[in-house]
Amino acid sequence: MSSSSNASIAKRARTKAEADFATWLVMAKLGGFDDLPSSAQSFLTNYQARLETMSEAESTALAVREVYSVYYSEMGGVGAAPEPQARTATTESKLVRSQRPPGPQRGQSAARHSTRPMTRKSLPALLIFASMVALVVAFGFLAQ
Repeated sequence: MSSSSNASIAKRARTKAEADFATWLVMAKLGGFDDLPSSAQSFLTNYQARLETMSEAESTALAVREVYSVYYSEMGGVGAAPEPQARTATTESKLVRSQRPPGPQRGQSAARHSTRPMTRKSLPALLIFASMVALVVAFGFLAQ
């Protein structure tokens, strides 16, 4: 297998490991630990045990690394999972930031300076109200 495909597998495995571990952590904190797969429970148990000897950031990094190694092998990566490449400053410079027009100032009413008609903002509320009235009328006739 070529090194470029291993690099692609490594990137996908790392992304999936980070997302899955974060999801498992949230589920466990919300009381859903028992609903997780046994492998996820194992990773979280090891993570929790390491918190007694290291910081949360270190334990999290190590847990994600363990999950990443497993995913790398499962996805067909050859050999040991490579260390992820550090993100460089050149990557950040390639990002394009969207330019938003400045919003209304805090002291001024947004409605006074709006170019859109107000009916557009109140239309959903009007539709909800109209549907509620229609239901009351319909059920009022059915009840008689």
